[in-house]
Amino acid sequence: MTVEADSKRPLYMQAALELKAEIVNGVYPVGSLIPTEDELCKRFSISRYTVREALRVLREEGLVSSRRGAGTIVVPPRPRDADIHQVMSINDLLAFGTGTRFAIDSIKMVTIDSKLATRTGLPVGEKWLQVLGFRRTQNADEPVGQSEYYINSAFAAIGRILLRHEGPIFPLIEDMFGEKVAEVHQQIAATLVSKALAAELKVKEDSAALEIRRTYKASSGKILQVTINTHPASRYRHSMILQRFKS
Repeated sequence: MTVEADSKRPLYMQAALELKAEIVNGVYPVGSLIPTEDELCKRFSISRYTVREALRVLREEGLVSSRRGAGTIVVPPRPRDADIHQVMSINDLLAFGTGTRFAIDSIKMVTIDSKLATRTGLPVGEKWLQVLGFRRTQNADEPVGQSEYYINSAFAAIGRILLRHEGPIFPLIEDMFGEKVAEVHQQIAATLVSKALAAELKVKEDSAALEIRRTYKASSGKILQVTINTHPASRYRHSMILQRFKS
């Protein structure tokens, strides 16, 4: 098969999802080698760089391990009781949630009050499209966390298609309105789980949680979207790689 250039998903993500499905379905069992980069380039009609990005997604999902000279091998699945993030760039955010499903509970316009302003960093009195729901992994009884989206009212029209959409929301803004995300500010803070949220997440009230807020901005400084993800502490791990570059 070939990947579709006009799909809402980037080419590397389409290839990664196809390979992931084959691994899950036993086409490539644990311990087996998946096709070489050259073979994948021919199969999907994509560049070597795109293939490497697809393999990176599979590695971050814990599905494969790559070693120079030894190829890419399918490894035993790791525990899925935690949401593990390894984010280094805006493009990497496209891979966020590939192992989870976001179930939307509500979509509505809200006016930012003082409480929401503190949580989101948005100005009091402005109207934003609010999308609330919970993110779950496959075969998990409890969600890995709650997700809140606050979308600039200029792009509120995307609310009509979100129930049919899979994956990150910000690419929709870019595709439909021509806006480009230039930078994403991320803040991670400790918090306590409220009574209402505790019931949904199936944890104790006032238990420890992590709140991750991301603010998506255009090059002009305009805020396009704010997301807030709240995870019980035991279900979230943030992974980061720091490299030294020669000056």
